Amino acid sequence: MAQMSFLICSAVWLLTVHLWGPRSADGAPDRTHHDPKHSWDALQRQKRNWVWNQFFVLEEYTGTDPLYVGKLHSDVDKADGNVRYVLTGDGASSIFTIDEKTGDIHATKRLDREEQGYYTLRAQAVDRETNAPMEDESEFIVKVQDINDNEPKFLDGPYTAGVPEMSPLGTMVVQVTATDADDPTYGNSARVVYSIIHGHPYFSVEPKTGIIRTALPNMDREMRDQYVVTIQAKDMVGQMGGLSATTSVTVTLTDVNDNPPRFSRKSYQYSVLESVPVPSVVAKLKAADADIDSNAEMDYYIIDGNAPGVFNITTDEETQEGVIFLQRPLDYETKSSFSLKIEATNRNVDPQFLTFGPFSDTAAVKVIVEDVNEPPVFSPLISRMVVSEAARVGTVIGTVSARDPDSSSSAIRYSIDRNTDLERFFNVDALTGVISTAKALDRELNSVHNITIFATENQDPSQVGRGIALITVMDINDNAPVFAIEYETLLCENAAPGQVIQTISAVDKDEPLSSHRFYFSLAFSAANNDNFTLRDNKDNTASVLTKRAGFRRQEQSLYLLPVLIEDSGSPALSSTNTLSVRVCDCGMNGVPQACGAVAFSLPAGLSTGALLAILGCIITLLVLMLLIMAMRRRRKTPLFIEDERDVRENIVRYDDEGGGEEDTEAFDMVTLRNLNIIHDSKVQDVSPESVSVYPYSASATSRTSYKTLPDNIVFQEFIWDRLKLTDMDPSAPPYDSLQMYVFEGNGSVADSLSTLESPSSVSEQSYEDLSNWGPRFKKLADLYGNLEGSDTQRQ
Repeated sequence: MAQMSFLICSAVWLLTVHLWGPRSADGAPDRTHHDPKHSWDALQRQKRNWVWNQFFVLEEYTGTDPLYVGKLHSDVDKADGNVRYVLTGDGASSIFTIDEKTGDIHATKRLDREEQGYYTLRAQAVDRETNAPMEDESEFIVKVQDINDNEPKFLDGPYTAGVPEMSPLGTMVVQVTATDADDPTYGNSARVVYSIIHGHPYFSVEPKTGIIRTALPNMDREMRDQYVVTIQAKDMVGQMGGLSATTSVTVTLTDVNDNPPRFSRKSYQYSVLESVPVPSVVAKLKAADADIDSNAEMDYYIIDGNAPGVFNITTDEETQEGVIFLQRPLDYETKSSFSLKIEATNRNVDPQFLTFGPFSDTAAVKVIVEDVNEPPVFSPLISRMVVSEAARVGTVIGTVSARDPDSSSSAIRYSIDRNTDLERFFNVDALTGVISTAKALDRELNSVHNITIFATENQDPSQVGRGIALITVMDINDNAPVFAIEYETLLCENAAPGQVIQTISAVDKDEPLSSHRFYFSLAFSAANNDNFTLRDNKDNTASVLTKRAGFRRQEQSLYLLPVLIEDSGSPALSSTNTLSVRVCDCGMNGVPQACGAVAFSLPAGLSTGALLAILGCIITLLVLMLLIMAMRRRRKTPLFIEDERDVRENIVRYDDEGGGEEDTEAFDMVTLRNLNIIHDSKVQDVSPESVSVYPYSASATSRTSYKTLPDNIVFQEFIWDRLKLTDMDPSAPPYDSLQMYVFEGNGSVADSLSTLESPSSVSEQSYEDLSNWGPRFKKLADLYGNLEGSDTQRQ
């Protein structure tokens, strides 16, 4: 088998292979790489069917001539010019060219390893004349050798980071990373080291890892809270000639609770009016804390003072102020100043900073109460009084008292708020505060009166105090007992003697409502009646019983029984109440079915429902009869109104299609038969313009004979009479009775009279008969007769 080898004809290429060949991590040539595709031995003369070869070419070549890559030579090439070398694959012809005669391979373009690291090519020796392969095709790789043409890049920069203040030396802040696009497996082009350009002496960076750490201990955020550090990354292990890049790192010191709260002063003084209501804010004070957020949160306490329970303090969560508020009303006359000791303490204390001192502070607060003109004060505020409802007008009930709390002790005038005593039941003495009755009282209408008393200073009428007088009205026995409800007593006609027909009870508006004792009896006028008796049950109820049997509604349907009810008050009161007893017809079970007077007797077995049904049927029949009569009356109305005008004047216009000659319902035949209304002297045709001057007389015999003629003869005679009359008057159109039909109907012996079925051609229409139709058609005969004659001449 023929053999072909790759001959290296350039010492430069040999040097390149040696210098830029595969190396180990320390930079020495890699002698352990035995891949036959990439090893140095692959460049020796080998069998083509199993040896794979590799060329190397530098990237970013800047020369003007094509870059020599290597030489291809085959054993079959006898230097006689019969062998032609062919190169195919990645970049063949566009990047790599081959000399067909010598097999020299050149790169014609600049190569960039970062874009494509290697190219796979195929080479073959063919006969120059026949292009027949002289040996098998061989594949080899051209690898682009890297140079340091890419600087490091911080893909995530610029950076931001935070570290707690007061951190110890060497605390990690953040790690920065730079990447280099050069080949990390070849040389030092991609080996990056880090250094700090700006940020000394506060921070440092590890050269290999890029970890930034604190270089000073106990950095204080309150002194400086932010630093900008500049970091440089340089390839070629930081050696001279290496490429570099920088990035910025913004380091923020986060807060820790390393500062206690401090009051700006040791003592504070505030003033407050004695009239402020509870729980008004009296004062606000704040302890300063250099920390922020949760590290500056604090709580305030009152730890000492001479006002126990009068004031309290809380923390405003938004402003971190201590808010002192009032818990009890102030009184200048009682105490005009208060002294408090306030403590502010951090809420979240960090134990590692306890050595910095106590995280709390105290301050003295003095509160001065200012005097104001206060309204009078009632003592007590609510005065409770009682009065009998039998008290006369002017009876003294009680006295209210108020005083001016101010040192001036102004005189006071009393009055009643009439909005609480609209009916003016009471009066109050303006000077003494004595309350008395002004009207008669009724406990049953209002048992308790809640009235407001005004106390007004004489010196300053705007100062008004308010007190309450709660007046309870005591009951007396001034209401007689009455029936508890309105009783409806029903008595069956078949009731037996001694039967209880009603149990009654009573009520009394007077007190006590639950312990009354009532006595029942029949009134004197009914004590000896023969119908009913009353039995007192001794439990504030009484039973009404019958004395006899045989009650009949027909005889008496209603009995009125007077009942006397007496209470046990002192003095005792009584009233007469009337019990109504109605006699009823009851069923077998004793349930009343009909009560009261008998108006009429219903048929046996006929209920009220049946009567209503019968009444409904009668009303329905009456309505139907009225409808039938109205319809019959409407049908009898003639189509043509009979009046003094001739029947021929009536024009009936139909907007729908009629039935033609077969329609016997569209026109009222009665109208044609009532021809006897025509005057005996003459018959006249009426036109819109004038009355015809040609009278037509008809004998009474001929007119009266219409009644006895058949229908077809009646119509025939009527039409002939009208035809004779119109023929005698050539100037009058035929204003006889006219019926207009769009469709004449079927079955007519005269066929259709519509012009829609007339011949469309003028030549098919004959107008010869127009001259025979009388004087009225003379004009048409002249027009159409001449037209027909002219058509004949044209033919």
